[in-house]
Amino acid sequence: MNFKEIKELIEILDQSSLTEINIEDNKGSVVNLKKQKETEIITPQYTQQAPLASAAPTMSTPNQSVSEAPVEENKSHDDESSYQTINAPMVGTFYKSPSPEEDAYVQVGDKVTNESTVCILEAMKLFNEIQAEVSGEIVEILVEDGQMVEYGQPLFKVK
Repeated sequence: MNFKEIKELIEILDQSSLTEINIEDNKGSVVNLKKQKETEIITPQYTQQAPLASAAPTMSTPNQSVSEAPVEENKSHDDESSYQTINAPMVGTFYKSPSPEEDAYVQVGDKVTNESTVCILEAMKLFNEIQAEVSGEIVEILVEDGQMVEYGQPLFKVK
């Protein structure tokens, strides 16, 4: 692959929504181009709440529900932190099986190891088998068969 072809690929990548391009020519040379992620600035948004203290004795019921809410949020946060995710290592189309006629690599409830193949991601007519890279049990498949996925997007939830 010559310099002019690589420069054209860079321009295509720049103008597209893709974040990565991997190309292998007929000589076996591989070119891997990645966009740098743009920094995203997130500003916190504050909401104004009514004061908790009140002169009227009838306000005690709402105050109790306000104090219970954070406890419920913490429980759901703890449940989520016990899971790991298998993320997409590239942009591509997600396939759960090697072909439409065959069974899926994994289903909810299946045990996986670091080297278990969990799906295929197709990028530019190349089919890449994706390994779990974590051990555990598949508890949720987060994408649909044939869906486009982005780099770093969670594909599976593993416990």
